[in-house]
Amino acid sequence: MRRPTFQHRMEYLAYRATVGVLRFLPERVALLLGEGLGWVAGVVLGIRRGTVREHLRLSFPEEGERWRRRVARASFRHLGREGIATFRMGRGDPDLIRERTRMVGFEALEKAVEAGKGAIVITGHFGNWEIGGASLAVRGIPLEVVAQRQRNPLFDRDLNRNRERLSMTVIERGEAPKRVLKALRKGRVVAIVGDQNLRRGGVFVEFFGRKASTARGAAVFALRTGSPIFLGIAHREPGFPQRYRVRLEAIEFSPGGEMEADALALTELHTRRLEEAVRTAPEQYFWQHRRWKTRPPGEEGAG
Repeated sequence: MRRPTFQHRMEYLAYRATVGVLRFLPERVALLLGEGLGWVAGVVLGIRRGTVREHLRLSFPEEGERWRRRVARASFRHLGREGIATFRMGRGDPDLIRERTRMVGFEALEKAVEAGKGAIVITGHFGNWEIGGASLAVRGIPLEVVAQRQRNPLFDRDLNRNRERLSMTVIERGEAPKRVLKALRKGRVVAIVGDQNLRRGGVFVEFFGRKASTARGAAVFALRTGSPIFLGIAHREPGFPQRYRVRLEAIEFSPGGEMEADALALTELHTRRLEEAVRTAPEQYFWQHRRWKTRPPGEEGAG
């Protein structure tokens, strides 16, 4: 673990104090407070507010300004709520995860595991991707998750402990090329968040009508090993207590035999499937991420 700075320690103390208080509150109160914190961050303090509005404007040009403002506010509330939900549920009994997640398409993933080829679950920053991964692991799926290291090493360690407590094995993104192939060849399932902006080495594929630099790793791993690839989405359902509909959809793809072309086509396909899912509940997407920041050569503008 990297050596934490004084600022890291202060941030972590504030985080632990906040989470500690919220864990002992009734669930409804804690989640509503989380929504309130998200609303304050986005609407009152304006953190990434301009980024969210611009992303919604470009992604949904057919919608009016009132609709975009409503979705932007809802996305901040969702982010705050899910942050609290993740750490409350992540520290609890695995039975709670099983109780609060309704699985759709799970049998197909089980069959893939039984076949011994392993599988890739590609997801995005939509709904609650952490709970989605946990819902598979607590049901006996041998799951490894590729994770980006957090800036604060103390927070990073805490998040990974939560994942491991729920039977997930963490692969740091820098170690992914070797460890993912090894896991798949052992018949394990690897979960990858596939909608992060890649500054270098990405391929540009359409996402909400604009080219987005996207990692092709999931596609390459699937093509090299023959492992099936699934889109996995954990969509938060309305009401209390907090529940999720976890949907797994096989992504059918017939390779043409040329690795570069096949990897690009498969990356385009799983990105398009994620976009279709986001369109069903755009308020549950992480519009705060600068998904379109890296531009194709010769094109200006940041996203």
